[in-house]
Amino acid sequence: MVSAKTLLLAGLVAVASAAPAARASCGSTQTATPTLPVTGAATELPAPPANLTLKKIAVGHGIQNYSCPTADSSAPTQLGALAVLYDVTSLYPGTPKTGINETAWTALSTTILWSQPLPLNLVNEKAASPGTPSQPNVLPEASYGADTSDPFPRGTDLQLSPSMTLKFLGHHFFDISGTPTFDLSAASLKGSVVKTGAANAPAGADKGILNTGAVAWLQLSDSGKGLSSGISMVYRVITAGGAAQACSTSGAGQGSVPYTAFYWFYD
Repeated sequence: MVSAKTLLLAGLVAVASAAPAARASCGSTQTATPTLPVTGAATELPAPPANLTLKKIAVGHGIQNYSCPTADSSAPTQLGALAVLYDVTSLYPGTPKTGINETAWTALSTTILWSQPLPLNLVNEKAASPGTPSQPNVLPEASYGADTSDPFPRGTDLQLSPSMTLKFLGHHFFDISGTPTFDLSAASLKGSVVKTGAANAPAGADKGILNTGAVAWLQLSDSGKGLSSGISMVYRVITAGGAAQACSTSGAGQGSVPYTAFYWFYD
């Protein structure tokens, strides 16, 4: 199993060396065809329907929210998620002039999780720092919560390295009715979706800051509420962190767990 430290180091080295002028693809005129990742397990997510077109690929960085009625509860209840979305569409390996190598691409979730502070208005500012894979900033789940009235700061681009800036794309949240929502404000796209497929993250996936495991990969389809615009299906893949602690560990009440994930948007 590859450790988070190994993934982070590989990702940081690959990202640092991924300057556009150094990319082998810069002299090519052939455009790569992005292919949705697979887990490699017996159970995979359903493939995107052939009539859908890929609109955007993003990396989301934020928190998964949970609740335990009591410390003796059998399992935490999912309360949704909050994440800032960054556009990585042009970085897909093989994209002429802008594509990065496969190692840097696959490691983006881990690289962002461990090298960047949580981009949310947190109740406890000390929870923003991830620490390092060898010395993670482990706090009680309740410490990672965002301000419920104003969870998102002003949208800004993410400077991942001197040669790589990820453009702000939008936000992921659950609306007042508990429906997963993706507001890609920078691209004038919006998705109101429900879960239609799930697959466990690969065994070697980054377990995250609390070492609780990577959340599942998901297929999400339009909710039918008439709230979507330009997005009819979303896939969550290459996840890092985000799984909840057992209620016996976190205790009764609400908690949050930092995570990152790729999101592929189709219409």
